[in-house]
Amino acid sequence: MHRLTVFLLCLLCATFALASNTEAAPLLQEGKRTLYQRVISHPTAVLYDQASDTSQVVDKGLRPFTPLYVYERGQGWLKVGKGTNKADGWIKADLTTPWNQSLTLLFSNRSQRDPVIFFRDTKALQDICDAPDMSERLVALQLAIAKKKTGPEIVATEPIASSVDLDRFYLMPILEMQEPYEGTKFLRVASIDPGQVAGSQYHQGKAGTAADPTKKAPRTGIAIVMDTTVSMQPYIEQSRQLIKTIYDRLQREKLTDHVGFAFVAFRNSTAAVPELEYTSTVVSDFVTASRRSELEQNLAKVREAKVSTHSFNEDSLAGVYNAIESLSWEQYDSRIILLVTDAGPLPSDDRYRSVAMEPQEMADFAAQKGIWIVVVHIKTPAGAKNHEYAEQAYRTLSMKNGSAQYQSIKTSNPREGARYFAAVAESLAKTMEQVVTLTTQGKMLTRPKDSAPKNPEDEAAQLAQRLGYALQLEYLGRANKTPAPQVVSSWITDMDLAHLARGQRVPNVEVAVLLTKAQLNDLHSQIGAIIDNAERTKKTDSTDFFQGILSASARTARDPNMPTHGKTLAELGVLGEFLDGLPYKSEVMLLTEEDWYRKSIGEQTAFINRLKSKLARYEEYDRDRKNWETFGTFSANDWVYRVPLNMLP
Repeated sequence: MHRLTVFLLCLLCATFALASNTEAAPLLQEGKRTLYQRVISHPTAVLYDQASDTSQVVDKGLRPFTPLYVYERGQGWLKVGKGTNKADGWIKADLTTPWNQSLTLLFSNRSQRDPVIFFRDTKALQDICDAPDMSERLVALQLAIAKKKTGPEIVATEPIASSVDLDRFYLMPILEMQEPYEGTKFLRVASIDPGQVAGSQYHQGKAGTAADPTKKAPRTGIAIVMDTTVSMQPYIEQSRQLIKTIYDRLQREKLTDHVGFAFVAFRNSTAAVPELEYTSTVVSDFVTASRRSELEQNLAKVREAKVSTHSFNEDSLAGVYNAIESLSWEQYDSRIILLVTDAGPLPSDDRYRSVAMEPQEMADFAAQKGIWIVVVHIKTPAGAKNHEYAEQAYRTLSMKNGSAQYQSIKTSNPREGARYFAAVAESLAKTMEQVVTLTTQGKMLTRPKDSAPKNPEDEAAQLAQRLGYALQLEYLGRANKTPAPQVVSSWITDMDLAHLARGQRVPNVEVAVLLTKAQLNDLHSQIGAIIDNAERTKKTDSTDFFQGILSASARTARDPNMPTHGKTLAELGVLGEFLDGLPYKSEVMLLTEEDWYRKSIGEQTAFINRLKSKLARYEEYDRDRKNWETFGTFSANDWVYRVPLNMLP
């Protein structure tokens, strides 16, 4: 009897707990099983204890544009919560905007564009875009903005004298989208820098606190990531001489501690060829001119490999990853990797590749750490068949704002190639020195003009100037803790207006999706299930690829028993519902069972490896504590991360 009573009490408690959790769950979006209704709050909105503005205020400090889950709808009121575990109060419905897709924007770097202008309505924006003298009107508008003499049609602008602080979380949700011209979108957005959010674990700086850059001049770290396989000795020797020359100049100009060099070497798989000695090794962490002997002594020992590797391509991504993870970047405000190689990276189907991430994911990983990647690709006659593949990979690896920080050097003479490499590195170093000097004097670099380079040296100088301009803006953004503009509702273009006037396309922004930690974990599990079943069926030639995925994903699949013939993975509900309706298409979401079995073994392997690259990137997102935003909720599952759209499967 006693045991029965205990059992019944436990059952009753479980039932109450289940009922309580059910009551606490937010409302689902129409037609969804796992996706909740969300809104973002407007300025002046507060949370009340009841659906009445005469009831007690429970959150006076609600920041504008806080994402909120909807728990209940009343007459002009919403019961909302910052997390999915409980409601926090009631908010007036007309002081919120529906935001179910969770699309947000990130400002692109400013190396090639003007500050973004926020227009009051589409008419004001359309008038500019349709004007026959669009370029002249934009010049006049930028001058008026600089003098703070704009009309009511301009709501706000991106900061002019610096970038938005990359270390601050800001939210720029997309509320509406139009495409009046092919390839150019008008976006209705809000904009908010949450600053110090109550309960935030990571954002502790005072919002908008100005710093005097002259009291701490910017420091630049340049990591040379060098291919040290057979044929690369002239470049190794050139890098020694180059660093010596730059250190001499830094000492003369009393900039001894403002530019540091590091050196990372890479070869290829030692599992395939043990005599190579290493796949990648840190020859020297960052060293400034005041301690130059350390680096110079270590560099003197570097030699090209004595044996050939197992393939023409080398494990360059291992060198880049080693540089990102192992070097002391935290000492430097501006961060650059200079990759030098005459071969492409190991492709995804090479079993000796040591890094899971492919070029696109590696580029995103470097950007997360505030590192720019510049590639010097030496094209020799021996690698003619490899050039196209290698260039595409390295353009992807070095891509920023639609522009690759990539320079190829065509040469049949290693000495000539080494001289061109020196021109690139020298231009880079001189520009960084200029950034330090002008910033400490309170002066700005001029944005380089768009013009066709006349020769490799001219191209190197332009690349360095674009990079230096962007890095100075980024440094000033951090030094001054520059916030994003505060905007309730406005319209922007996704492309730079000045370039559009010339028929060119330079992105103003990139699209990201605000994913919760729970959604990222689910995505990781779902992609893992796809990889496991893809590898299993590829090896056994079985025909239950999709059924295996559905079984593994039954918790999130809409109907585990539904027929799979002709259905895509997205239609089967294998991938998270938060991916539904996003403005992109992917090979993974559109994959059908028939598509899978039509692929060759090589194509199936490449597909699996692309997913493994995404998976490796998601694991880095999870570890990146700095960029998770809490919005005041203590439930880790509800913390959010801005995941670029191109990083989704």
